[in-house]
Amino acid sequence: MGNSKKLHEMALPERVVMGECWVRDGLQNEANVVPTDLKVEMITGIVDAGFTKVEATSFAHARYLPQFADAEEVLRRIPRKKGVDYRGICTTMKGVQRAIDSKEEGYGVDEIAMVISASEAHNLANVNMGHDENKRLLEQMTRASLDSGHAVFGWVLTSFGCPIKGDVPVREAIAMGQWWKDIGATIIGFGDTTGSANPRQVSAFYENALAAGFTTDEVVVHFHDTRGWGVANSLVGLTFGFRHFDTSLGAIGGQPKTGAADYHHGYSGNTCTEDLVGMFEEMGVSTGIDLDKMIALGHRAEAILGRQLRSSFINAGRVPHHGIVYDKEKGIVGVKG
Repeated sequence: MGNSKKLHEMALPERVVMGECWVRDGLQNEANVVPTDLKVEMITGIVDAGFTKVEATSFAHARYLPQFADAEEVLRRIPRKKGVDYRGICTTMKGVQRAIDSKEEGYGVDEIAMVISASEAHNLANVNMGHDENKRLLEQMTRASLDSGHAVFGWVLTSFGCPIKGDVPVREAIAMGQWWKDIGATIIGFGDTTGSANPRQVSAFYENALAAGFTTDEVVVHFHDTRGWGVANSLVGLTFGFRHFDTSLGAIGGQPKTGAADYHHGYSGNTCTEDLVGMFEEMGVSTGIDLDKMIALGHRAEAILGRQLRSSFINAGRVPHHGIVYDKEKGIVGVKG
């Protein structure tokens, strides 16, 4: 095997930060609008379970995404707890202004997320703008967000492949991430928009990203699970030392149903929160999440949406160790008694 390093020999992060996206990215392509009371209930439970990064809403116009017509009402009613950051996504200057107004009134978000695609073809289909025009708008939005005291989360969509163009050169995606940093974004996400990334591809991508100067604290690992590879790809991120992971309860979410284009059909689904958190905890990597409360949240999410969601951990339950002694460095080292 040459100089290859085995997973159990790697110096993995002892603790990671999980971002829960069920209420925003998760719900954005749901046909039925979830009532505000239930969104507030879920966010309250998410915070109580130990999540410190919560994607709470979108400031999109209600005409395009009626799921988030209640953005300000949700923000007024969710719990405010020290150490918990809420995120909202903005795609227009009007959306940024709404985020600023809500912050000034005392119930805003801490982070504003914005998106641009590495693939210009996808960007045209997604927001009807080429790169140059979109960059000018995003620079204005970023300045306004930073001036109002928000952190900016810069997304590079289609970093691992485009449903229209096909393969996307790694250098183009990384250059777009660098552009985000240059204009002031402190959180960077390289998006697997269509769930096409595979672990070997992800490994090469992250190796290039680190070589380009990105750090393990500023990049958020967030994979779609369209083909069932989200947990595997996220594990690759862990082996590179990345500490921030975004997931969604029950693996719901993905491209929003805006009616703008048909390219997104079949590309839905985020990496499942329950499965990734459960796996990390079994590996001895602390997530800070109460597993029993998380499982209860997963069941509640299914009840709210009226269907079984895609969580293997919910279906199978926690792993019964029956006295097995586990050591972070050595793995399973014996059985009590």
